[in-house]
Amino acid sequence: MAKRVKILSPLQLEEKHWERVRQLSPRLSLSLVEGEAQFLEALPDAEVVVIWPRPFDLSLAPRLKWIQLISAGLDRFVGRPIMESDIIVTTASGIHATPIAEYVLASILAFSRRFRDMWRLQERREWPEDRWGILRGEELRGKTVGILGYGSIGREVGRLCQAFGMRVLATKRSAKEREGKGYFMPGRGDPEGSVVDQIFDPSQLREMLKECDFFIVAVPLTPETEGMVGREELKAMKGSAYLVNISRGRVVDEEALVEALKEGWIGGAGLDVFAQEPLPQESELWGLENVILSPHISANTPHYQERFTGLFCENLRRYLAGEELLNVVDKKRGY
Repeated sequence: MAKRVKILSPLQLEEKHWERVRQLSPRLSLSLVEGEAQFLEALPDAEVVVIWPRPFDLSLAPRLKWIQLISAGLDRFVGRPIMESDIIVTTASGIHATPIAEYVLASILAFSRRFRDMWRLQERREWPEDRWGILRGEELRGKTVGILGYGSIGREVGRLCQAFGMRVLATKRSAKEREGKGYFMPGRGDPEGSVVDQIFDPSQLREMLKECDFFIVAVPLTPETEGMVGREELKAMKGSAYLVNISRGRVVDEEALVEALKEGWIGGAGLDVFAQEPLPQESELWGLENVILSPHISANTPHYQERFTGLFCENLRRYLAGEELLNVVDKKRGY
């Protein structure tokens, strides 16, 4: 008889999703816990752990072979012993493509069509006489979007932007490799790389930025990407360009970004992530007229758990069958 696979998770998924996991195989033994104490107590017997990325003492998990993250990012693991271990780590990359790409387009459209100005006028119950001038919007068709990081989210952003008639540029670690790797939901993104008009090497970022009307930050946070968008990159952008960051706050030099927004180096920014979260009350970003802020919620829709469960079940099927898992982290690269 095949041995039982013990799965441990502190995640508060709806019961219907855990039941879907249980039904996958009679070999699975699922242990759902609450709180840190219960999690640590159950760790010694766990073969598989399903969690948000959070460090824990690996010496307490002698049987652990695989960690499935519910997030795409794993920056809290960088520099930790887990990245030097033989334990497989897989992410939930791919399940966020639809909600985050739609958030990006919403932010772009809100900026381009002057929605912040309209909301202010609505609050004041004001119908301005010069509305044709002060509320004149921009069309997306014919504009250029540049995407820093052409993974599952970046590729879905590219696909949607192409549908709006935009020119799509992107950076990729290897500009010669157009095809994407990892998990793609059917009908999403640009797995073959056919949507993007031109791919740049990361060293050519400033060259790409000079052409962009919109710049989307979609790379994972690693030691290599931290501070990747700094003063020189922001100064390379058009004065009318709009930056959207949905990756991690520390990819962009926040101090330089505030200066860029205040001094008019760029036209505006849509920010869902920040160097420090929650965003401190004293941050100047709160008061800037050309900024749209959200509290790290761009992936949050009612479909998150369902999509994660689908990915996890497919990875579990592969694990039980001895097949290669989806979204395995390259620990040297940090994603």
